[in-house]
Amino acid sequence: MFKQFVIASVAAWLGTASAQPNDYSDAKSWLCRPGRHDACDTDLTTTVIAPDGKLTRETWTADANAPVDCFYVYPTVSTDPTPYSDMIADAAELNVIRQQFARFGSKCRRYAPLYRQITLAGLRLLQAGKAPPGMTLDHGLQYDDVRDAWRYYLEHDNQGRGFVLIGHSQGSFILAELIRQEIDDKPVQKRMVSAILAGTTLAVPRGKDVGGAFQHVPLCHTASQTGCVITYASFRSTVPPPANTLFGKVAGENMMAACTNPAALSGGSGALHAYLTTDGSSLVPTSPPKPWVVPERQIGTPWVSVPGLLTAQCTSNDNATYLEVTIKADPVGRRTSDITGDIVVNGQVLANWGLHLVDMNLAMGNLIDIVGRQAKVWARAAKAP
Repeated sequence: MFKQFVIASVAAWLGTASAQPNDYSDAKSWLCRPGRHDACDTDLTTTVIAPDGKLTRETWTADANAPVDCFYVYPTVSTDPTPYSDMIADAAELNVIRQQFARFGSKCRRYAPLYRQITLAGLRLLQAGKAPPGMTLDHGLQYDDVRDAWRYYLEHDNQGRGFVLIGHSQGSFILAELIRQEIDDKPVQKRMVSAILAGTTLAVPRGKDVGGAFQHVPLCHTASQTGCVITYASFRSTVPPPANTLFGKVAGENMMAACTNPAALSGGSGALHAYLTTDGSSLVPTSPPKPWVVPERQIGTPWVSVPGLLTAQCTSNDNATYLEVTIKADPVGRRTSDITGDIVVNGQVLANWGLHLVDMNLAMGNLIDIVGRQAKVWARAAKAP
């Protein structure tokens, strides 16, 4: 066993395809599967904070009879010291399920494979130009693992059900490639309810929905549209994408980055229904938030929601097309006027990352509502003669 681990680790370091495939019939290869207690079994109770500081409690339950499935690929979070992670979930890989995926269980059956992702250490190598040969965010060992998990799910679990693909950052890169290779213009595309690919950049021809990243999978424009993609990268309205932005910029004079606003798929501005952690934590450790209410009171739930505080719209500047997030604080209100979510190094906000840490949290309620509506439309169509 140890020898196999060493061989797989060396192969992963080199970015080769010689690592042994994972066994996705093994329950330990999944972070979430229906009908068991696992990473998705977490407390999602929320305190709703009104602008006047009033607190109300919102409970949450999963739907064991959800009509569709959700297949999730998580972003770069592994703290393993090697460029690729192992198949033992660390605290960060468990936390990201809580942050980005568990709440979808109110609308779908949840599947989340563990995979040998590019780690935070590997990402730093990539950014420094020192990565092992062949290492990219969408090809290699990590893609092969997700593809194998996907094929296992289709063969053993799907049974003709509609599915929603959900990813963020590295997970979105992988799922975009999975759509290109395994779904786009293939029979299984008919089962795709939608794909949520956040924290990434997908190219589309200007004025069109297809012909860039995907040839037959369009962008979503309404919550009743199925078989489409929701994609965005979020930035504060006060800190727009700089020239060295990591998101929202694509090559080609006639191409642009796609942006679909989860708060207003048809266009324009809309209210974000965010679910934020009470302690301000996200995908990586961050500074604690300011008090949620003034005077400060203890909040006894792990999550907070702040209706009316955040709005979003898709917009562009000279550097990128992106989801612009505006904080609409009431200057005389008793609720906080800010959120956490920036990446900060040595006290400086890294503007080129935007609000990457909370891309999913910011629009979680909107996305869940959209998935619920899409699932109903898909289920009706599937039953139609």
